[in-house]
Amino acid sequence: MDPRFRGDDISINLKDIRKPQTANRKPETMDYPRFYRDWISSGLVNFSVKEGETDIFISAEKDLKDEAGRFIRSLRKEIEDYIRKNPGFKTSLKPLPPDNKAPGIIKSMLNAGRFAGVGPMASVAGAISQFAGNGLLEFTREVILENGGDIFLKRTKETKIGIFAGESPVTGKLSIRIKPESTPLGVCTSSGTVGHSLSFGIADSVTVLAKDAAVSDAAATAACNLVKSPADMEKALNFAKSIEGVTGCMVIYKEKIGSIGDIELIRGNL
Repeated sequence: MDPRFRGDDISINLKDIRKPQTANRKPETMDYPRFYRDWISSGLVNFSVKEGETDIFISAEKDLKDEAGRFIRSLRKEIEDYIRKNPGFKTSLKPLPPDNKAPGIIKSMLNAGRFAGVGPMASVAGAISQFAGNGLLEFTREVILENGGDIFLKRTKETKIGIFAGESPVTGKLSIRIKPESTPLGVCTSSGTVGHSLSFGIADSVTVLAKDAAVSDAAATAACNLVKSPADMEKALNFAKSIEGVTGCMVIYKEKIGSIGDIELIRGNL
């Protein structure tokens, strides 16, 4: 689920979807390296920030590595401190009740879990991307953050997101067009066949668009879990679109593609 940037394009390679909402580990052969980071040429300044298990690739108008590092460390600390006091937050596979006293990122994850019907940690990558990205927008007009393939972006130019869905023949043949006026936007993808995570579903990729990246992340996980066979694709699409805040969804299973809502698909990759 990794992106690679070339010009104003992003290609998502579904690799690192670490979400606890899942069961049934995929074969180790279905892992893909983060080769895209050697190819980056976005017209923006590119840099990475690693804090613990968090490894975020960022593009902005200038090098904001120090600022991003501070934001990400602070967000991780809020999550880790909350888990120490509330261990069920990390392990729950079901939505948890709201906590009005919790930090903002925790509230966001709890809300996303309730909207999508999953545990709050299903939205952790998208939530960190969005909260860190919003912080960076104090210093840059444009920003793209990729956190294990879950993307938050704010652009002034049109962006294409080319979908890599493992062994599906659709890989490299399809992109999503993102217009600048639709950003800031979360674009998050879950897979039942690619990456280290466990999954209840078998879709090669489920990509969800939402203004709230935490909602996008949780919705992608939940919708992907619904796809047990090709016949479930329509159910997964309708479910994703029914989630508050979701604007569009695409499901890929082998050679089959389905989409719903405000998601513009175009032929070709980068």
